[in-house]
Amino acid sequence: MFTNLFQDKKYLLRLYKALHPEDSNVTEEDIKDVTIKHILVDAEVKVLYQEDEGNIIGQYIIFCKVYNEQRKKYGQTKKAVTETIRICKNRNVLKEYLESKEQEVVDIMMTLFDDEQILEAYAEDIKNNEARKTAKRYAITMLEKGRISVEEILAFFPELTSDDVKEIEKGVMQLV
Repeated sequence: MFTNLFQDKKYLLRLYKALHPEDSNVTEEDIKDVTIKHILVDAEVKVLYQEDEGNIIGQYIIFCKVYNEQRKKYGQTKKAVTETIRICKNRNVLKEYLESKEQEVVDIMMTLFDDEQILEAYAEDIKNNEARKTAKRYAITMLEKGRISVEEILAFFPELTSDDVKEIEKGVMQLV
């Protein structure tokens, strides 16, 4: 949402003015060739602003804090996003932007949820695959040493599937 907000020259100008209060006469025309990347380089050397409804950075920080509170309350749901927008509009935080681009903001935030959920599922899948590989190695070792039978594999290694057991059995039989 940050990038989307500041692609609009009106909000980019507000950001520029918040970071450069000494340059009070600057106009949108003056910054027509300035991008968010240019301004963010300046922002990196400045102290991070606190909540301040009077400037665009402070409003964005407030938006993020409200969003985090709503996410804690409602989880990663559309309700968390819509409540954040409602609260911020009521508090006059990014109100004009949120009113004009509400659906776009919801879509952006929900895409972030989807991306996070996909990444979390992928990480979980990797973890599960590693656990299965380890269990397979242990099961094969225990079979080779005669400590368990093929029929006992699932009892001792519940993370394995029946297909895994068939694969292990096939592999062990080839060694015999």
